[in-house]
Amino acid sequence: MRYRDYSAFLSEHFGTKVQKIAVNAGFTCPNRDGTLGTGGCTFCCNEAFNPPYCDAQLSVTEQLERGKAFFARKYRKMDYLAYFQAFSNTYAPVGRLRAMHDEALAVDGVVGIVIATRPDCLGDDIVDYLATLASRSHLVVELGVESLHDTTLQAVNRCHNSATSIAAIERLAARGITVGVHLILGLPGEDEAMMTATVEAISALPVSLVKFHQMQVINGTRLARQLEAGEVSLMRFTAREYAALCARLLGHLRHDIAVERFVSQSPRSMVVAPCWNLKPGEFATLLNNNINEI
Repeated sequence: MRYRDYSAFLSEHFGTKVQKIAVNAGFTCPNRDGTLGTGGCTFCCNEAFNPPYCDAQLSVTEQLERGKAFFARKYRKMDYLAYFQAFSNTYAPVGRLRAMHDEALAVDGVVGIVIATRPDCLGDDIVDYLATLASRSHLVVELGVESLHDTTLQAVNRCHNSATSIAAIERLAARGITVGVHLILGLPGEDEAMMTATVEAISALPVSLVKFHQMQVINGTRLARQLEAGEVSLMRFTAREYAALCARLLGHLRHDIAVERFVSQSPRSMVVAPCWNLKPGEFATLLNNNINEI
């Protein structure tokens, strides 16, 4: 069994090495500012994945230039995708979004935009704008779907349901916008059958990319406090068990969907569980060994 990886997806769109550079544009979320709720998702901690060059106090251009310098050590020649990552990056008026994206595309070497957002932050005016942006630049919209089980979404204070995610995917794709989704494996109360059902449902939708993340519990989050108090239970995976799970789930994923990654990596000092301390290459070996056995 083989799967389509992110490098294959990029090679179909670009003739050079392409690196995503994260940008923190200073957004918030409707379940943080009181519009839908407060406190955010129980697992959320943006500091756990914001790279050191990301600083909302800096301009988009400054963050991208810092990111370019950060990655210059890896490759001599590459192009870049401006990745608007932190919180919900369509949760703003169209004018503000357009100004930021135009600024990003004006930076030397930036060849496209990636926007991470929530399925419920896509008003008609936003979708119209994104369709226009997609017509003049490479664009991927990454939706935080996490699960397609409403009981799970409610338990983690997601403040939207599965129908909202499905509708958002279909609306974006219908306008010619490339859609990626984030899925968390091992959310509170979920078993493998539920995760498999989510993957199968995603495979029936017009999705081009998927990011899998293990359920990573971060210090200071509501989930960490719930876990300590015994209010929630989580599936406890070893790295080998998680790799085997990913291999099995790939068997339910539509073959043309590219997998951007399987593992979320946060600073060790911030992680409550799981603490695998694996390098990406080590996990890839575990995954490939399991794939070869299927």
